Amino acid sequence: MKLLLINANTTQAITDRLVAIARGLAPAGVTVQGATGRFGARYIASRASSAIAAHAALDAYAEHGAGADAVLIGCFGDPGLDALRELAPVPVLGLADAAATVARGRRFGVVTGGAAWKPMLEEFFAGRCYAAQLAGIRTVAPTGGEIARDPDGALALLAESCRACMERDGAEVVILGGAGLAGLASRLAVGVPVLCSVEEGVRAAFAAIGQGGAGLIPHGAVETMGLSPALAVMLSSGSGL
Repeated sequence: MKLLLINANTTQAITDRLVAIARGLAPAGVTVQGATGRFGARYIASRASSAIAAHAALDAYAEHGAGADAVLIGCFGDPGLDALRELAPVPVLGLADAAATVARGRRFGVVTGGAAWKPMLEEFFAGRCYAAQLAGIRTVAPTGGEIARDPDGALALLAESCRACMERDGAEVVILGGAGLAGLASRLAVGVPVLCSVEEGVRAAFAAIGQGGAGLIPHGAVETMGLSPALAVMLSSGSGL
């Protein structure tokens, strides 16, 4: 059994970090393959870079998805999630959606890097019917990419924001969102549980293996131009891999 973990930004070091975490959590008999976006931003920090990342995620799946039993989009905000679910015959999960599912039944806050993410994530969670459960979203000034390069230097800022989620927003659990923040949740003791979006996404992806995917377009071949050969073939065939 195989999990394909797609990093839809272009930083290989982030992919390597995600794959290492996933392999450390993998059940016996499950392998993890990483795939890094061929184009786009080094780290997603805007609507434009997120839109490009959605294309990069589709491109990576077309190139590397053969033989995968589940797919995890390793970017908070889940670029391309619904499009991949439309194409893939296997379960497709994203970090934000999976972490919110784990928090279900509790008011949750989100802490992440980069101010542009606040309205983007508010829209994401509202679109997935989590608006009433979302206590608030707090961002710190460093982007996720900057935090990944200096995690120790960001801990105090992250802890302060997590406490604000609890004390001011009423969060019962806080999601530490973003691939660049992977592994830091366990280092933050703030009075409520702090979930690592990467770890929760990985666990959810492993649990979903064998459940099957939506694969909604076996009838809808798409004529394309300018795409990678693998993605063009996948879309023109009208079905997933």
